Amino acid sequence: MFTISKEFHFSASHQLKSLPKDHPCNRLHGHNYAVVVELSGEELNQYGFVRDYRELAPLKNYIDDELDHRHLNDVLGEERVTAEQLAMHLYNWCKELWPETSAVRVSETAKTWAEYRP
Repeated sequence: MFTISKEFHFSASHQLKSLPKDHPCNRLHGHNYAVVVELSGEELNQYGFVRDYRELAPLKNYIDDELDHRHLNDVLGEERVTAEQLAMHLYNWCKELWPETSAVRVSETAKTWAEYRP
């Protein structure tokens, strides 16, 4: 199995209103997110790639146009936008374009990651 990954970054706010009022994430706050998309394949294409990294530009455009410097609760129409839910959202978005998508990881801090891998 061959696996490639590419990392993207954006800044956005969110609020986890379902948490207790005294929980800090119940308040409006933001993160500098890191997103890693992973693609896997049993075989390489005619150029020796799982997929050319340049073909992942639509994800950069989506992140820049739809997520960067936005309030994620408004963008995703969710009361709770956790890193886990964001990873699943981005996985589903990527899978539509690239069937080789095998996982998406989302980080809100340098020490924490959530991953969606069906």
